[in-house]
Amino acid sequence: QVQLVESGGGLVQAGGSLRLSCIASGRTFRFINMAWFRQAPGKEREFVAAVTWSGGSTYYGDSVKGRFTISRDNAKNTGYLQMNSLKPEDTAVYYCAAGAQYSDLIRGRYDMDYWGKGTLVTVSS
Repeated sequence: QVQLVESGGGLVQAGGSLRLSCIASGRTFRFINMAWFRQAPGKEREFVAAVTWSGGSTYYGDSVKGRFTISRDNAKNTGYLQMNSLKPEDTAVYYCAAGAQYSDLIRGRYDMDYWGKGTLVTVSS
């Protein structure tokens, strides 16, 4: 069993940066892929980024490519999402998730095993 807790959300001006963290409990976290999703008010949940269990491969949604960076530190059981050049349209609740095959994630199949409760990111114009 893996529990995920996100932190690092907040209010930032357009063009600014934030780093989200996802702290995991359970020793199996280091062996499973993880991803970030987001959900803006009135919109469906959107895939943001994924990273393999080793950190060796990453994949991004088109809307964040070149601005966001996903990473993980398995020694700390923590995943990260560095968000730069933030835009008002990045405003959303950001969720950390783990599980699923990487090949599924990059094909748009998001059958994640574990989810956090989310952290709110608000980008003002």
